[in-house]
Amino acid sequence: MASVVHITDLSHNGLQDYVGLTDVALRKVSEPERGLYIAESSKVIQRAIHAGHVPRSVLLQEQWLEDIEPLVSSFDDCVIYVGSSELLQALTGFEMHRGALASMHRPELPSVSDLLEDAKRIVVLEDIVDHTNVGAIFRAVAGLGADAVLITPRCADPLYRRSVRVSMGTVLQVPWTRLPEWPEARNLLHEAGFHIAAMALADDAVSLRDFALHQPEKIALVFGSEGDGLSHQALEACDTVVTIPMLHGVDSLNVASASAVALYALTD
Repeated sequence: MASVVHITDLSHNGLQDYVGLTDVALRKVSEPERGLYIAESSKVIQRAIHAGHVPRSVLLQEQWLEDIEPLVSSFDDCVIYVGSSELLQALTGFEMHRGALASMHRPELPSVSDLLEDAKRIVVLEDIVDHTNVGAIFRAVAGLGADAVLITPRCADPLYRRSVRVSMGTVLQVPWTRLPEWPEARNLLHEAGFHIAAMALADDAVSLRDFALHQPEKIALVFGSEGDGLSHQALEACDTVVTIPMLHGVDSLNVASASAVALYALTD
């Protein structure tokens, strides 16, 4: 059974997982090294556990204990820390209004080849640094039926707290892993039979409508960073540049919106 610890101060060693969660730079550095990520809200914690992830501890207020304890009761090493709203806000740096936080052990990422083996539609994220956009793209992937997400080495962490929250926990359901740099990434995608389609602006770009009419059997849709878009290396690695036709002088959509439009257009 998970143990319940009522805290009245911040001296417990296990609370270090939750210190200063508003400090983005700290979390980006510490989470991968320590093999942990933070799941926020009972729904997300439930999805994480259903995905096979193991909780290290949970942090919550007393009124949420009845909802959360059954979710983690079977994990003997899990500790449920219960404290006042004021104490938890002092610890995390923000007001906890979503019920609970759980410190989860990170699962081992699959290899690229394993992820691509049975996939037909995948999304590649190159250097997207905004965690909100990453989470929103994962939600679009889950809702519109792509098989997996591959991210480049400098892309934001999908298991960062904001990404998990914005995705409504779908980052815990959608298979994903990290790609190597181009052109090695291109070789892996081509070896698996994928047509690489860059979502970008270019003079020779194909309209998304036309691309959807004659779409290849296996497609890797590549989306670039919020400011600069796709790198030259990514564009050189792609087989086709695809663009979403726009009106009224607008040249492009937010990357998360563009991913949803593209995935919907390519739905069988």
